[in-house]
This record gives sequence, structure tokens and C-alpha cells, in this order.
Amino acid sequence: MQQTLDIGYLNLFIGYLLILVPVAIFYHFKTGLVKDSLIAVGRMTLQLFVVGLYLEVLFEYNNPWINALWWIAMVLIAAFTIIRRAYLARRFFIIPLITSLVVSLALIDAYFIGLIIELDYFFDARYFIPISGILLGNCLKTNVLGLNTFYQKLHHEKIRYRYYLANGASRSEALRPFMREALKTAFNPLIASITVIGLISLPGMMTGQILGGSSPEVAIKYQVMLMLTIFVATLLSVVLTITLANRLVFDGLGNMKKGVLKNNHMG
Repeated sequence: MQQTLDIGYLNLFIGYLLILVPVAIFYHFKTGLVKDSLIAVGRMTLQLFVVGLYLEVLFEYNNPWINALWWIAMVLIAAFTIIRRAYLARRFFIIPLITSLVVSLALIDAYFIGLIIELDYFFDARYFIPISGILLGNCLKTNVLGLNTFYQKLHHEKIRYRYYLANGASRSEALRPFMREALKTAFNPLIASITVIGLISLPGMMTGQILGGSSPEVAIKYQVMLMLTIFVATLLSVVLTITLANRLVFDGLGNMKKGVLKNNHMG
């Protein structure tokens, strides 16, 4: 099997020079994003190298308990990140988010790894960790978009929501238009990317497998299944999070409680 070409550290440094392009553009237009961009690239580098070292340990020992612990850590980090980026109050959303991520990720992992791949050792780190990470990363993005859209629109259009209630709608019926708009906002980008896969771009996992020596046919099969599981896992996580969170964010009269949204983003 042909090995993937390594990138030397000198070549890696040359690659880092690309960051000068966005830095120059951001500086020219006075966007205030120069510092944020440099910090983001620095954090990305540090985090990836640290994770790379940890993955070496995971792959070497391939212990189900260690792998499961890393899976749990990823879920917790994703939950706290979603809450922060969607400008939501932690006390209302942390339990619903963790629950929805665990349920959706566990179900889809079991379906993909156990039923589709039929892996003998379910917790094999070379499959379990990367697949879970890809699913969770997409859940993070769609949840940020979906939750932010749902609760921001509900806050800014509370009169519309109360109008539905005043005209005899149940709370779930009154919330349905907001859920519809949240799902459209969260999933339009994902649906668009699925539509053009193979025409405009080759996805990361497929490219990685081809570079790693897999045949294009095998890489395509994995990518098709991965995109389907991403679609289902992200949809389950968004709907389940909103459904569970709504049990906490509304009072007995059907009004959204104060403090659900962070004040600095309520407008």
C-alpha cells in the first residue's frame, strides 16, 4: 500500500505563510480580525498536536474505557461550546444538550460502526474516535445555528407566539413555525453541501482515505454513509435538544423565562 507523503517542518512553516494573506486583507479593511485569526491558528495548531499525541496513545492501547472516556470528553466540550456560541444560558441547556448529543451520537455510532461497517471490536479507536468526532463536529455547527435561530426568533417575535396561543393553539403548535425556521436555517447549508459533493469538492474523509492508500471506491462508500449519518445525527440532536430544553425554558403559562438568552445578544 502506498504511504501518504509526510510534510517536513520546513514545508509546514512555508505553509503557515499563507496566513499572511488574510492578515493583510483584514488589516487593510480594519476588520479587527487580525488578532482573532492569529490566535485561532495558534490554538488550532496547539490543540491538533496535543490531540495527535493523545491519539497515538489511544491507538496504541485501544482500550474501550479510555476510548469511551475520550468520547464523553468530546460530548462535554461540544455541549459547552454550543451553549457559548449560541448565546444561551447554561443552566437551561446543559442537561438537554448533553442528553441529546449522547443519545443521537450513540444511536448513529451503533448504526454506522455496528451495522454498516460491522466492526468486530466496536470501540476500535481508529474507527470509533474519528467517526464520532466527525459526527459531533457537525452536530455542534447545526445546533449553534438551530438553537440560536429558534430562541432568538422566539424572543424577538414573542407577540407572534402569544398571538398563536391566544387563538387557541397549544404551546407545541405555537412553537412549530419557529422550529420550522430553525431547521431551515440549520440544515440549508448541510443540504447544499450534500448536493454538490463530488461536483465542487471532495470531502475531507474521502480525501484522507485516498491519500492514505484506500481505493476511490472504498473511500466513496465511506463518504456516502458518513454524510447520511451526519444528516440524521445532526437532525436528531437539534430536534431533541429543543424538545428537552423547552421543558425548562417555559413557565406554567407558556412564556419563555427570563435569562434564557444571554443579555449581550438579545438586542
